[in-house]
Amino acid sequence: QVQLVESGGGLVQAGGSLRLSCVAFGSIFSGSAMGWYRQTPGKQRELVASISTGGSTDYADSVKDRFTISRDNAKNTVYLQMNSLKPEDTAVYYCAAFRTRVVDGSPSDWGQGTQVTVSS
Repeated sequence: QVQLVESGGGLVQAGGSLRLSCVAFGSIFSGSAMGWYRQTPGKQRELVASISTGGSTDYADSVKDRFTISRDNAKNTVYLQMNSLKPEDTAVYYCAAFRTRVVDGSPSDWGQGTQVTVSS
């Protein structure tokens, strides 16, 4: 079973930056595409960034040019660097792992979520 543990959320002013981290335990991390999702109350969870095992990345239009996803296979860790944060980025952010090398369908495993709050 895979366990994903996120950290790095918090409260930041608009225009500021945060870096989220997600460590994967109990999996072949290097063989898994990874993603960061976010969810606000009453809305569906949305994929904001993903990275394949080969390092190819994809972003939601709302975060393009502001967020950067990266991975360190030696540390079994995926990161989400968030710059120029806006109040509308406020959400619970979830790390997710796929059983495929590229994003395909739904994730197989989820982290517990970390709150990001951006004040105006």
